[in-house]
Amino acid sequence: MAPGRRPGGSVAGRLPTLLAALAPVALALGLLWFGRVHVPDPGRSLFGASGEDALRLKSWLGSALFALALLQVVLALAMYRRGPAARPVRTAHRVGGWLAFALSLPIAQHCLLAYGVRFTDVRVGLHSAAGCFLYGAFAAKVLLVRHGGLRGWVLPAAGGALFCAVGVLWWTAALWFLNGYAAPGF
Repeated sequence: MAPGRRPGGSVAGRLPTLLAALAPVALALGLLWFGRVHVPDPGRSLFGASGEDALRLKSWLGSALFALALLQVVLALAMYRRGPAARPVRTAHRVGGWLAFALSLPIAQHCLLAYGVRFTDVRVGLHSAAGCFLYGAFAAKVLLVRHGGLRGWVLPAAGGALFCAVGVLWWTAALWFLNGYAAPGF
């Protein structure tokens, strides 16, 4: 090996890491772009519900998503203890992650198509940005899990970012609606 060169220092060796960094950013920016240029249709229905009923349904789905995210944090903490239940816990964490992702899709689809990405006030802007970030964080977490060979803090940091995004989305939408169009801080 030539002096000053690290193993895996070639572009091909760094490609998975580069993709793991760029793909989530591209996804988040793509959602932001689509949400900004798409003409919103506030009358759009969600599973047959529209208007106030759609907001109520999204709030309950969002609350279920937040509960799943809390469960994911508990499972992740259990995984890092590495006890005898580590394998079933990993499987439960993986299944819970896919369920959370699947549950988030109809909510996000309705948000993007009915309201778009807007920055009309702090709550709406924070919700829009967190929604775009959420799918970038989902992509990053999946790519990082598949990548392997990472420092010990990288995966928990990605999971923490994902949990924070779900928490901000719940706070700025579901809690806001279920609390009579008011949430702490807004």
